[in-house]
Amino acid sequence: MAVAEIIGAAVGIMLLVIVAYLLVGSTLTSAEVVITAQKDMSLQQDIRLNTRVEVTDTNIDENPYVNISVTNTGTQVISDFAHMDVLVYPNPAGGYEHLTYNANTCKVAGTWCIPADLGIQNDYIHPGQLDPDEKVWIMASPASVTVPGLIQVTTSNGITASRMLP
Repeated sequence: MAVAEIIGAAVGIMLLVIVAYLLVGSTLTSAEVVITAQKDMSLQQDIRLNTRVEVTDTNIDENPYVNISVTNTGTQVISDFAHMDVLVYPNPAGGYEHLTYNANTCKVAGTWCIPADLGIQNDYIHPGQLDPDEKVWIMASPASVTVPGLIQVTTSNGITASRMLP
């Protein structure tokens, strides 16, 4: 009988150690996940605060194609062109027309592109990326707008710049 009590106590202590280990381990893991998420959010906010763009010039090239000069006036490199948006207004149906990035072909209705002949000017440091103080010419090709009145460029992290067309 005494041996059964000793074995029961040992099993009970082992179960307590296992439960404590799982409890402490899950608490530490949860804390690590929260700290990592906070760090990632801080980094994203820092990038967002240091991203600035400016639409410095526009001209209409063969109506309705519009060439737009965008200058990176911030301190962050802009490289995610696929997730940048160009909006044109007015849209005859009402509201804005959203243009998506087309890396292959210019002058496709409803898209915008970076023409090979213009592209990013003075692109020496990071080729194919818009570094601080670099300028890129983009061509917007609206599908439903014949003469847009307003152009808005939005970066992948939500920073916008707009300009009224002459």
